[in-house]
Amino acid sequence: MRSPTRFRSAAAAALLGLLAVFAGPGGGSAQAADEPSTTVGDVTGFAHDGSVYRLTAGAAEARVSFVSQETFRLELAPDGTFTDPAGKDIVLPQGKAPRTTWADKGDRYELSTSEVTLRAYKSPLRFALYRADGSRVWAESKGLSWTKDATTQSLARGADEQFYGAGMQNGRGNTSHRGKKVEVGVDYDWDDGGHPNSVPFYLSSQGYGVFRNTYAPNTYDFAEPVTATAKEKRFDAYYFAGRGDDAAKDVIGQYTKLTGKPFLPPVYGMEIGDADCYLHNANRGERHTLDALKVADGYVENDMPNGWMLVNDGYGCGYENLAETSKGLAERKMKMGLWTEDGLDKIADQVKAGQRVAKLDVAWVGDGYKKALDGCKDAYQGIEDNSDVRGFTWAPESWSGAQRCGVQWSGDQSGSWEYIRWQIPTYAGSTMSGLAYTTGDVDGIFGGSPKTYVRDLQWKMFLPVTMTMDGWAASDKQPFRQGEPYTSINRTYLKLHESLLPYLYSYAHEATKTGVGAVRPLALEYPHDPKAATDAAKYEFLTGEDFLVAPVYKDSTTRDGIYLPKGTWTDYWTGRTYRGPTTIDGYSAPLDTLPLFVKGGATVPMWPGGIRSYEDRKADSPLAWDIYPQGKSSFELYEDDGVTRQHRAGKYAIQRAEVDAPRAGAGDVRVRIGASKGRFAGKQSTRPYAFTLHTGDAPSRVGLDGRTLPKLASKSAYEKAGQGWFYDRDDRGGVVKVKTAAQRTDRAFALTLEDTSAVGGAVPGAQAAVSAAAGQELGAGTAGKVAVEVTAGSKDATGVDVTLDAPKGWTVGTAEIDRVPAGGTRRVEVAVTPAKDADIGERSLTATARYRAAGQERTATGRFAVGVLPEAPAEDTWASDMVWLTSTNGYGPAERDRSNGESGAADGHPLTLAGKTYEKGIGTHADSVIEVYTGGRCAKFTADAGIDDEINGYGEVAFSVEADGRTLWTSPKVTGASATVPVDVDVSGARHVVLKVKDTNGSKSGDHADWAAARFSCA
Repeated sequence: MRSPTRFRSAAAAALLGLLAVFAGPGGGSAQAADEPSTTVGDVTGFAHDGSVYRLTAGAAEARVSFVSQETFRLELAPDGTFTDPAGKDIVLPQGKAPRTTWADKGDRYELSTSEVTLRAYKSPLRFALYRADGSRVWAESKGLSWTKDATTQSLARGADEQFYGAGMQNGRGNTSHRGKKVEVGVDYDWDDGGHPNSVPFYLSSQGYGVFRNTYAPNTYDFAEPVTATAKEKRFDAYYFAGRGDDAAKDVIGQYTKLTGKPFLPPVYGMEIGDADCYLHNANRGERHTLDALKVADGYVENDMPNGWMLVNDGYGCGYENLAETSKGLAERKMKMGLWTEDGLDKIADQVKAGQRVAKLDVAWVGDGYKKALDGCKDAYQGIEDNSDVRGFTWAPESWSGAQRCGVQWSGDQSGSWEYIRWQIPTYAGSTMSGLAYTTGDVDGIFGGSPKTYVRDLQWKMFLPVTMTMDGWAASDKQPFRQGEPYTSINRTYLKLHESLLPYLYSYAHEATKTGVGAVRPLALEYPHDPKAATDAAKYEFLTGEDFLVAPVYKDSTTRDGIYLPKGTWTDYWTGRTYRGPTTIDGYSAPLDTLPLFVKGGATVPMWPGGIRSYEDRKADSPLAWDIYPQGKSSFELYEDDGVTRQHRAGKYAIQRAEVDAPRAGAGDVRVRIGASKGRFAGKQSTRPYAFTLHTGDAPSRVGLDGRTLPKLASKSAYEKAGQGWFYDRDDRGGVVKVKTAAQRTDRAFALTLEDTSAVGGAVPGAQAAVSAAAGQELGAGTAGKVAVEVTAGSKDATGVDVTLDAPKGWTVGTAEIDRVPAGGTRRVEVAVTPAKDADIGERSLTATARYRAAGQERTATGRFAVGVLPEAPAEDTWASDMVWLTSTNGYGPAERDRSNGESGAADGHPLTLAGKTYEKGIGTHADSVIEVYTGGRCAKFTADAGIDDEINGYGEVAFSVEADGRTLWTSPKVTGASATVPVDVDVSGARHVVLKVKDTNGSKSGDHADWAAARFSCA
């Protein structure tokens, strides 16, 4: 019997055997603490040649080479002989060295450019870096030291100094590494705490960064002092001194100038991808490569974006009919990709047959050091040498420099709430090392559930790239597999991502210039915010400067601890505004709602119309601007043909949007759309524009280049009109919608809204807010009530009408409130009757309050979840025959009247404990949660609990029974050799009963836990 943690596949197990081979230079971790070390001594000689300086200290020699005014290289050869194992692999040619000067100051030499001075103290040799204004950047607390196989630099740590970087650090990185030890090297640990796609680079809030030019593993200990160790008997590091308030971004820019700017993906690469094995698929039975087209049809039929498909993603999979498969995918507006399971020897022919994506494998292509970097470059070049498109690769273990040729992907993981939690800080943290495209599979490749899939996909739509992988879990993981409401929610977020591609693509272009990716920790944009470096901001990130994303990572319909930094932030879904810095607790986030906030001043380009593919864009397609007016703001839209390499020859265009609005409150709003400067194949010569301006107040007039645009009387009239404007008070707190006829793209034009306001309205704070308590429940087909609260803003809300937007077939009432005083809250109950056939489980409702405040008719909305429950049992009932409100399981699905078995549904055996076979019961794998609704009608729960005989003595778990949030019973530790544990629990009055199984030894090997003969005694 296999379990998921012991046996993922024969190939994966074989891969573990490669670790010794692929341990990298030096093999193993950095120097042991008890290993004797030597510290460099006094300076015994000094020489220079242009911008290169040499300092000898006995047998050792140090060399300083200036690369630019802010960048230099420091090397130490303990035996006086310099070596360079990385050669030209990582560091790119940098051009002419800067002019430098030097001076002997008695106790030290000073080596200077116009921007920095490196002090080399003589007795003993010790380095410190200063800026031209005399401020210290960093200083060694002692000289460079070495052992027989490692070198270490020790730096004094500043009182408030914070540290970031080291590449992809799973579960960490978007908050400070201060006080932590960080490993940089290949470990093949793709779970929380692992460090795939490591980068030997870190940056400091003191405004500097350090890149260790090596293929050796590194250890950074950000204690006092900071110690940075590489597993090699040579020291070779580049230092970058950042400038200004954006010093961290400047450091990332200098580092990526040295090692390579991130590549620009093709636009289809920024659409979601799909991976599976078709030929010789051990998990899904015999199929053929052309069967991928049937899956592609699923995306088309479900109106879901999908940019590319890997068609051989599985050990021993292989492929056939490549050209025909590629042609079929192209007809469905998708590109073909291949997994490089067996290397790159065939890439020329594969690309000629239609391959446009290469996913690299750790075993056959790259081990995370030189081999991985070479694999990335070779695969990327193989695509470009044999087609006219851009290289596009994915790697699970890479190294510094790989940002210029591929996406860094965090490896094979299992979908769960915990998986979502630790991935959130991972990718934004990776940006701090110049990795612009980092991601993980939606809901992992193992485990998962419809809920975790939805929650994971939601926030990953705010990453530039992602994919979903099928064939390894109990059921396929395409976003249309989970049924409703999950499929519709997934479609909404996939299309939102598609609509945001102009915004994301513009940031992708920016990364080629600055090295800074779109997904950012708060500390990068708000370096002076004391909370940005802390756990207060750990489980959120920014996409660009404008979107703050705070994913839900628990099985909950609320989200606590959302930290909003300084500025005005607007709830993307409701239009409610917040003033930062502030922390939001109890944010209502039903399953269809990702907590998402937009910064005041945001000017976001979008593709409207709900398109499924970038190929749906035509010559007359409109461009939309989503604007949150506040003060002066701007955005530069980048456009090219999206596929070829012509942009490298200057074939692209830039169009700048500028907004001039009040900082707060009433006033005019002016939008200037500049001429699109530049040319590329397929560029629109004219196009219509659509604008959404989040003002909260209707303008008196809207003008286009001085001409008055017609005011339209309704939403339907606006949708039918060729041009004009409409103020929609019911849309997110009140927005002005404007559309224009086609405008020439080579000419600028201006849009003016008179007598309106900045985001937040003419009277800031006058907005009301609508909320509803979590945990409210309704019965299918049964009349009930939902409690809704209306909280007035800084002004009274009068004539308040409260309505509910509910699923089709539901009956809802209304409620009225005469007046809600400023700052006060009134609670009303709205009658609701779900449809008799309403799906059981969590459902989303929207409450709308239409009211008058500050002289304007206004609307406020709130999204919230209610539980739709089945009828409570009226007689004794087997737990396996009941509706399960929640069913999460450690491996595969929980089974009814069977043991857990393997990853598939109904693949278990008869429930058997200690030789006794049971006809009824539940078979699970730890960790497991089964929730049922008893509605207060049941008195007792009984069962026999134990680990199923099918596991042959493995496993170690504990069982528990909870009711309405209280733990009623917990078993002792149960092993595969334990006797059956009788369960007899009083559940009188309980409405919800939860059956849990927890792993107790951390291995989860063989945790096949049965609730045999599980039964409720009910009246």
